[in-house]
Amino acid sequence: MSLKVLIADDQSLVRTGFRMILEAEPDISVVGEAANGAQAVHGTTRLSPDVVLMDVRMPDVDGIEATRRIKQSGSHARVLVLTTFDLDEYVYEALRAGASGFLLKDTPAEQLVDAVRVIAEGNGLLAPSVTRRLIEEVAKRPPPHTGPPPQLVDLTPREREVFDLVARGLTNIEVAERLVVTEATVKTHVSRTLVKLGLRDRVQAVVFAYENGLIQARS
Repeated sequence: MSLKVLIADDQSLVRTGFRMILEAEPDISVVGEAANGAQAVHGTTRLSPDVVLMDVRMPDVDGIEATRRIKQSGSHARVLVLTTFDLDEYVYEALRAGASGFLLKDTPAEQLVDAVRVIAEGNGLLAPSVTRRLIEEVAKRPPPHTGPPPQLVDLTPREREVFDLVARGLTNIEVAERLVVTEATVKTHVSRTLVKLGLRDRVQAVVFAYENGLIQARS
């Protein structure tokens, strides 16, 4: 069964390029295009894509607001933000709006394809070049709570340990090596932790940890 993708970008040449890259893959089909955020929201409702490639700067309704509307509508579509700009506010606001990933438009074709598959599987993804900036941006903001979030009480000691490492950006393999357990065990802990904390993916886990002062940015 093919992954359905909607491409939202105000430049037709960019949309055509993305379409050519994605439709060259046997497991991916582009079901629609949108030239602005309003069309992206409408297209998502009408076509039910698995993944929306969302440009940030678009006329009428920008990509961040479109992402927010898509997530508020209850759509199962996951949003992968693509932009030529890696400014802090775009990264942070896109993720806060509900995006599951953030990549720059100069990302190599094979990485774009891999990103679509990763996002469709329910995982979060950030371009390596913007991960540290995201962490620094979130860490600058004062925690909204005076104490740890109440959801943490539901985590077992091992789940909290895994969560802390994931929030620092470690992969499942790196967490497994650090804790001397199997990668499958780590995946199980990560899945249970996300459910207990009400988070969609690892990207939200990073934001959650830094916003609540659970992890401090390293200098």
